[in-house]
Amino acid sequence: MNRTRRAPVPSPVLARSRSPLVALLAALVAASAVLLGAGSAEAAGYRYWSFWEGNGKNWEYATQGPSLLRPDDGTVQGFRFAVSEDSGDAAQPRRAPGFGAICADTPAKDGRKRVALVIDPGTSADAPDGEKPPAPRTACAQVAPEASSAEALAAVAKPLRYDSSAMLCAISGYPESGCGEQVSGEDGSAKPSSSPEPSGSARPGDASEAARDDGDGSGGGPSAGLLVGIGAVLLLGAAAVVQARRRR
Repeated sequence: MNRTRRAPVPSPVLARSRSPLVALLAALVAASAVLLGAGSAEAAGYRYWSFWEGNGKNWEYATQGPSLLRPDDGTVQGFRFAVSEDSGDAAQPRRAPGFGAICADTPAKDGRKRVALVIDPGTSADAPDGEKPPAPRTACAQVAPEASSAEALAAVAKPLRYDSSAMLCAISGYPESGCGEQVSGEDGSAKPSSSPEPSGSARPGDASEAARDDGDGSGGGPSAGLLVGIGAVLLLGAAAVVQARRRR
């Protein structure tokens, strides 16, 4: 008598154990895709005046705000208006920091110091809507020996505009509006933000960080999407091991 051999039917316990695992993996993979996509779509910067110090040849991102820094005679300092995420990608002034050329027509004077300033309003791409940046310029400020960088700037580049938290918003009236606003990474439009101003901005009352490693306020570690993706890969590997053992 011939009997039809039936295909083995997975046990209910095995079927139940696979279903949650598959669902979990699917959820993790989907979450990873969403988070990774959101990370790239939400990339944003800040539109602000960054503050720089010249070392004779190159520009270095300032580690103090302009009202805290007391430059020596013969110092070169720069201000650059641009959109950037942090100090790592901040745009430098587009003129070399040469004290001799900038202050050549300003003779030394007893009881005064000279500070060479490079003021670069940036490009049209970084300008607020409806505004056109003026041309970059230089100036030699001759001020009292104890004067701060902010006072040196005020001596040659009025009018200056500050916000209620003492952040420098405009030099020589540019830009007419806005102050350290967050700019969307998708369309370049500005949007209100309650987050602190970007590190290294020309805020006279505060020391600026030498670098803003996090870029998005989350620290310098891996992104959430990356961690979820790694977790999903590890779970997939574990599931493969379990399946291989059951087939033996």
